[in-house]
Amino acid sequence: MRIAKSLLLFLILAAWVPAPASAGNPDPTLESVSEQLDAITRTLDGFRHRLDGLEKKIDDGLWFDRLGDVAIIEKVRLYGPPRWKEKSETAIGAGNPVKFWAYVFLPRDIDTSKKAPLLVFPHGGVHGDFSTYYVHIVREMLAQGYCVVAPEYRGSTGYGRTVYENIDYGGLEIEDNHACRQYMIENYDFIDAGRVGMVGWSHGGLISLMNIFEHPDDYRCAYAGVPVSDLIQRLGYLDEDYRALYSADYHIGETVTENIEEYKRRSPAFHADQLKTPLLIHTNTNDEDVNWLEVQHLIQALKAEDKDFEYEIFEDFPGGHSFDRMDTQGARAIRLKVYRFLAKYLEPPKPFKNEQQLHRGGYRLPGGK
Repeated sequence: MRIAKSLLLFLILAAWVPAPASAGNPDPTLESVSEQLDAITRTLDGFRHRLDGLEKKIDDGLWFDRLGDVAIIEKVRLYGPPRWKEKSETAIGAGNPVKFWAYVFLPRDIDTSKKAPLLVFPHGGVHGDFSTYYVHIVREMLAQGYCVVAPEYRGSTGYGRTVYENIDYGGLEIEDNHACRQYMIENYDFIDAGRVGMVGWSHGGLISLMNIFEHPDDYRCAYAGVPVSDLIQRLGYLDEDYRALYSADYHIGETVTENIEEYKRRSPAFHADQLKTPLLIHTNTNDEDVNWLEVQHLIQALKAEDKDFEYEIFEDFPGGHSFDRMDTQGARAIRLKVYRFLAKYLEPPKPFKNEQQLHRGGYRLPGGK
């Protein structure tokens, strides 16, 4: 739905045939055309958010359809800290906590007389959402006996303009995700507070990293797949449209050049000294989104701080940015490595012993066990 301003201006000017000037019909000016253009842009942007909301409602139904056979599914309304930057400190609602949604997935066969491990699973994307793209992975987690909470933290798509423009990439979104951990422990007495892990890819990988840096005692381990690691480096190799998502007035409001310290504050590679939690990092040399050199900076920073962690750099693995989230045999084999790492610390009741168990856990396959 996004149409460039220049294209809109061209369409308006091309379609406009000026009427003869008169006292009641003055000649339109470029300024009035620009005002019309701005109004049309705002209208189209509103339609985009409404369509995103419709898509989210459809996808919510798909969660129940595709996961309901193995999961108890809830969608809960939570809150995190107030906006980090208010438009007006004296406006109605200024300083109020930011409200957001989160998905809760529990195994249908869960034994609530025993303590269960929890995975906090943030989605990726600058303005992404937790979609059924992840059905097979959530099924795999549930099959092992994990409970899962997936935050739709501030800035997520599908909840209207306000939530979208509440974005705080690498900032207070970290606390939204941590609030989900706290919610699960406080509201489900069978969740083991000592067996909580975090799993995320891309932007979700950044959130996983920043959570264990900020709250090291609250997470037993974490996995960061193809994580955004250095926003300064990242905005140097991506285009202006991507940079504009950060420098927007409702977000950081400044470019990297104008405020490099703010971008460093939001980049995991510059917080490597804070690592205390067992961590596994994966990256791929043909990643078309998060360049592997960005992740390499994180790895080098952790090594420079003499931190104990695990990592693997995959060489041109098919799938690029999505290489270990796909449905292929190769991707499943890599996810098995991830689950074995998590199982060392979280001790799920039914850890996968082999790839065949993972395949049956993540997909609706006929026959056998």
